[in-house]
Amino acid sequence: MVNVKRYFIIEGLKRMEIDEYLSDRLRRAGYAGVEIQRTPLGTRVTIYAERPGIVIGRGGVNIRELAEILEKRFGVENPQIAVAQIQVPELNAKIMALRIARAMERGIHFRRAAFIALRQIMEAGAKGAEIIISGKLRSERARYEKFKAGELLKSGKPHEELVDEAVTYVALKPGIYGIKVRIMPPTKTPDDIIIKEVAIPPSEERKVEVEGEE
Repeated sequence: MVNVKRYFIIEGLKRMEIDEYLSDRLRRAGYAGVEIQRTPLGTRVTIYAERPGIVIGRGGVNIRELAEILEKRFGVENPQIAVAQIQVPELNAKIMALRIARAMERGIHFRRAAFIALRQIMEAGAKGAEIIISGKLRSERARYEKFKAGELLKSGKPHEELVDEAVTYVALKPGIYGIKVRIMPPTKTPDDIIIKEVAIPPSEERKVEVEGEE
C-alpha cells in the first residue's frame, strides 16, 4: 500500500513539474494546460493552447524537441504529443492570466491590462470574473488590487467544480508580480432557478372566465 501511495505521489509531482515547464516554455503560445495518459504504446500527452501553431513549430520541430525533453528530462515513456486549440480562450483562466502578464511585459499599465482582460472575459459570456494583481504596484511596499465583474462562486463544491482559476507571475524592473484569474463560465449552477410558463388550454381559459363572472 505504501508503494502504491508513493507511486501516485511521485506521478503527481512529475505532472506538476511538466505543467510548470510547459507553462514557461509555451508562454507565447497561450498555454492552457496538459493531459497525460498512459497507453499500451507509450504516453499520450495532450497540450491545450490558444495558438497551436507555435507549439507545433515549422515542420513539427518544436513537437519533436518537446517529446525528447519529456522523455529524457521527465522520464515520460515514449511520449506521443497532440495539440488541441482552446475554442474560447477568453473563458480559460490560465490563458487570460498569461495575456495580462504579456501585456505588462510590453509596458501596458497593470490596471489597463486587467480591465481589458475583464471586458474580454465578460464579452465571451462569462457569468463573472475576478482578477487580482499583486506586487509593487504604486509604491515600494507590496500590495494588491482586485478587479471584479458579474457573479463568482467563492466556496463549496460548486466553486471547485465550476470556477476556473489560474496563477502566473511576471518579472518586471520593480520586482515580481503575481496575477490570479478566476472565471465563472456560462454554465448552470445549483442556485439557478428556471421559471416555466404553463400555457392554459383555451377550454380551461373559458371555464375560468365563467367562474369568475359568477
